[in-house]
Amino acid sequence: MKLNREEVLHIAKLARVGVTDDDVEHLREQLSDILENFEILKKVDTADVPPTAQSIPLQNVTKDDQAADSLLPGQILANAPRKEGEYFRVKAVLE
Repeated sequence: MKLNREEVLHIAKLARVGVTDDDVEHLREQLSDILENFEILKKVDTADVPPTAQSIPLQNVTKDDQAADSLLPGQILANAPRKEGEYFRVKAVLE
């Protein structure tokens, strides 16, 4: 399906995209190619293909939780830019 200049300008307006005259011709070619590819895909027989959300099986890759010792307050605060005792010192958020 070949798009014309007016159709490209209409699509650009719907997408709220500003286009120049050079852009219109470039986009006309690209969008026309995309639509032609969809026309080819429409011809593929998918009657025996069950609907699916994923084309490949999903598998979560996780590692087992392992208990570990907690850090000491001094280790946690070692790289703090500002600290007060055993606490982080931050700028006041509310007055």
